[in-house]
Amino acid sequence: MTPERRSTPKSLKTREAIETAARELFTINGFDRTTVRDIAARARIDASMIIRYFGSKDALFARVAMPDLELPDLAAVDPQTIGETLVRHFLEQWEGEPAGGGLPILLRSAASNPEAAERLAEMFRAQVFPAVARVGSPETAPMRAGLVASQLLGLAMTRYVLRLPPVVALPRDVIIREVGETVQRYATGGAG
Repeated sequence: MTPERRSTPKSLKTREAIETAARELFTINGFDRTTVRDIAARARIDASMIIRYFGSKDALFARVAMPDLELPDLAAVDPQTIGETLVRHFLEQWEGEPAGGGLPILLRSAASNPEAAERLAEMFRAQVFPAVARVGSPETAPMRAGLVASQLLGLAMTRYVLRLPPVVALPRDVIIREVGETVQRYATGGAG
């Protein structure tokens, strides 16, 4: 275990400059096209400081990222297709350009980085919960949103992070249909 460093005003200012630069560049360029050197140049520091303060670009991203899932308004979707709509949208988010706005990095980081795990949980709390709450009983909304998140994150983990061959090999239409059925049941509380 490494001893905790004391924060000085200068180190806090440096950390803040790095986070601000990273947030701006990740938003503009995405994760893949943003380099540690780009962030350092924008923050007007040496690149080694990023590694010193955050350990890696992945860890820095996990600290500042809050991807927008751009979820559709489920209240405006045919109630019979809510599950398929969510799964299709989620696949587009993960497979689009740039892939998921860094969602794979955030998911990978969440397994070992508590800050990344909290970011991911907050993203689902702030985005998935309100979407799911609009289509069923308010009393069961937290449970339903949690179950939807379990399916979407499980799919993402197996398809994009672990890359399990049977899941990677599944055609999109099969995933949308099969996982969509389960997400439909979870999202609507069995209705639909």
